[in-house]
This record gives sequence, C-alpha cells and structure tokens, in this order.
Amino acid sequence: MNTLAITQRDGSPGTLAASDIDEFAKRLRGRLVRRGDADYAGVRAIWNGMIEKQPALIARVQGVADVIEAIRFARQHDLLISVRGGGHNVAGTALCDGGLTIDLSSMKGVLVDANAREAVVQAGATWGDVDRETQLYGLAVPSGIISNTGVPGLTLGGGFGWLSRKHGYTCDNLLEAEVVTADGRVVRASAKENADLFWGLRGGGGNFGVVTAFKFRLQPVGPQVMAGMILYPLDKAAEVLEFFRKFTTTSPEELGALLVLRPAPPAPFLAKELHGKPVVAIVVCYAGDPEEGARVLKPLKEFGKPLADVIAPKPFTALQAMLDGGQLAGRQYYWKSEYLHEIREDAIDTLITQARLLSSPHSAILVFQLGGAISRVGATETAASGRDARYIVNIAGAWENKSDTEREVKWVRDTWAALRPFGTGAVYVNFMADDERPERLHAAYGAEIYQRLASLKDRYDPENFFRTNQNIHPAKVRRPAEAEAVR
Repeated sequence: MNTLAITQRDGSPGTLAASDIDEFAKRLRGRLVRRGDADYAGVRAIWNGMIEKQPALIARVQGVADVIEAIRFARQHDLLISVRGGGHNVAGTALCDGGLTIDLSSMKGVLVDANAREAVVQAGATWGDVDRETQLYGLAVPSGIISNTGVPGLTLGGGFGWLSRKHGYTCDNLLEAEVVTADGRVVRASAKENADLFWGLRGGGGNFGVVTAFKFRLQPVGPQVMAGMILYPLDKAAEVLEFFRKFTTTSPEELGALLVLRPAPPAPFLAKELHGKPVVAIVVCYAGDPEEGARVLKPLKEFGKPLADVIAPKPFTALQAMLDGGQLAGRQYYWKSEYLHEIREDAIDTLITQARLLSSPHSAILVFQLGGAISRVGATETAASGRDARYIVNIAGAWENKSDTEREVKWVRDTWAALRPFGTGAVYVNFMADDERPERLHAAYGAEIYQRLASLKDRYDPENFFRTNQNIHPAKVRRPAEAEAVR
C-alpha cells in the first residue's frame, strides 16, 4: 500500500503517503503503530470496551521530543489527533477514528523529593505508579479511588478521592505542568509562569496542549491508614443511607467516605451465597492517625448488623487498589453523574428504587462525600467544578456483553433522570460519557468559567487542534450552538 486512509482535522477523509509515514516513524524514539499491524488491537485497547474508535496511527512516544514530532506531523498533514495518558476516561477521548493517537503511556517516571514534599510525574503514569513511589516516604498526592487511573485525565479534570476533603482536589495540589502547545512549543505553567494556562489546566481538561509532566505537592499520608468497607443487605438501605447522611454531616475532614449500591462482588471476605445479591456498602479512609481513625469510625462499625466489615488498619496502597476489581479493563462502561448539596429523604427513596432495578452484576450507584478543603478554594480560583457540592453521585453502568448495551444504557439514563431534581445542575467533566450534549459541558463550568476557558483556548489553541476531548471551542470560532449555550 502506498497510502493510508486517514481522517483530517475537520472530520473529512484523506490519505497519507506511506513514505511520509515511514519518515515520521524514523524521527520517533518511540514506536509508530499502524492500523493493520499485528499488535494494533492490543495497543489500541483502552479501559472502556464500549469505545470502538480506530486511529490510523498510534505514536507510542518516549519523551517530549517525540510529542513535538507527533504534533508537527499532524499539523503538516492536517491530521485529527487524540492524546492518551492512562486511557481510563469513560468517554474514550484517548482515541480518535482515523487520526493519530499520541500515546503517552510509556512515559511512567515518578521522581520524589521527600524533603521538599514534591513529586514530578510523567504523563504515562497511573496513580498506582505514583503511590508506589510516594508511599516509601509516607507521602501521597490526593488522587482517585482506582489505582490504574491515569494521572493526566484525573488531574486535568479536577480529581477527587479519599484524601480530597483533607487536602483538596488533585488539581489543587498541582504546582507546575510541562506542556507542549498546539504550535509545538514547550512551556511551563505555574502560579508564577503562564499563570493563565495554569488556571485552565486545573479543571479545563486537555484543551490547551499535551501535558507531559506534572509537579505535585505531596501530603503526609500512611503508610498505614484506617480504612476499608462495611456491607449491609439492600433491604437495609434506607437505614444505611440515613446513617451515612448524618455521619458525613458531622465527620472530620480527615475522613473520606463513599456509599455504594450494587450487587455484591465475588470478594473473598463475603460468603459465596452473598455473591451477586444486592447490597449497600460504605467505604471509608481516615487520612490521619489510625488510632484516631478507629475512634471516628466507631459509630459506623457499631451500626446495624453488617454482612461483612473489613474496616481495619491497612497500607494506603492496598486501599487505593481495593476497588480495582470492580473496574476491569475491557468491559462496557457508560456513566452519568450529578452533584448534590444534600441527601434528601426523597433522594434516598429514588436511589434505592433505581438500585433495585440493577440487572448487571458490575453496575453500581456511588455516592461520594465532598466538601472540606475542596469547598475552601474559591469557585473561580481554578476551572474545576463542584466546589459548593457536598456529594457527587456517579451512576456507573458496567456490563460484559455488547448485546446488553441498550438495556444498561437505558438504566443509567433513567436513573440520572430520576436523580436530576435533587442535583445542583452541574456535572463533573471526568464522569461525562461520549454522547453528552454541548450544554452539559457548559453546565460543568458555568457561564463565567466557560467563557474564560474559551478565551484561553483563543490564546493557546485558536484552531482547536486539540479537539478530541470534552472540547472547549475557541471563543472566536465557536459554533452557533455553542454560543447559544453560553447565554
């Protein structure tokens, strides 16, 4: 073949000469994988098996110079691009049909300065990679709750997890970022250098460039924490949700708490006859002295008659990986989310009603406690959303067989529709599926922040080169529908 069919930046079809592709491959230190190569399917695979986009080329970059080469090549040939970090985003924005995927997943370096309590993390690292290195010193970056989530996507969308009530969003702990811009320049963004870009990176997603490295502030956590899970049968869900509501209203900021409604997983600490039975679980982490954590968690451990209680002192790294089994790569995933100011009694009824309609053994409704340090950062100090919310609900559909897609997507959408009357109207960008309408992205930020992000896009990416994401259109070239949604 002398040419390869590709997709141009505007979505129209095009071709690339094989000789041009060969020359590009020679300029990379990493490997260029082409559609049709023997290992293409494995390299292309991302976490969400529902995403079937097929890039024409995947550049498995080994460093910043490779990223620059990939951007130059894409610009030269007007090629659609996407950027892959951990590939864990539910919307599948890591991939693009017919374009060039810049795959950062080989860049996994984590350099810890324990004395300064800082870490420099390359963009291919997962949070498991980061925890492995930082926990050697009893330090951590506030991150998510699944260890194989990639660092870039979580950070650039805001990022929250067990430590966020004590130490803020992941992006609140970002000190500096190394960014390759749409014109191939390498810039640094921090509070003192390119401060406007630094503001936008903290919540605005991958709209402004390829972040190749992050410098984080580290927080003292672990290596042992008081943490774990306690489970009850679903027929006790009303009492458990009411307890959770009251308990989280008065709990200290060191405590991160998550309530989950789902079929019981095949966990080794559960009797086999309970596997697949509907349950309600509370998962917790006390980010402080384990003995004090035991005192704080005593009311929870004494509440009701649980099916199982595995809340105990454990390594922080073990907690971070504890829920990984429920998020296996390759399944079909479809999510919706809603922020809540409070857990109302009628919202409790709705949550339970929808949980009883679950058909997949892998789907769940998750209610995560927010507030604390998150809410003490000003609403416009970063682009990250949800600072005024006390909870976020993630309606997480997950299933194995594609034949079940219509049914499972309908359950997620129906559950979201039932919960919307209780929500704030905003949405967390990292929980947005690939079919969200433009106005939903505006709801994630609000008019003031969205307008500021669009103006920032004008400065750093006026041609919307980085568009395969939860896309902020440049203000000067915004489509009519986008302009209308801002008003």
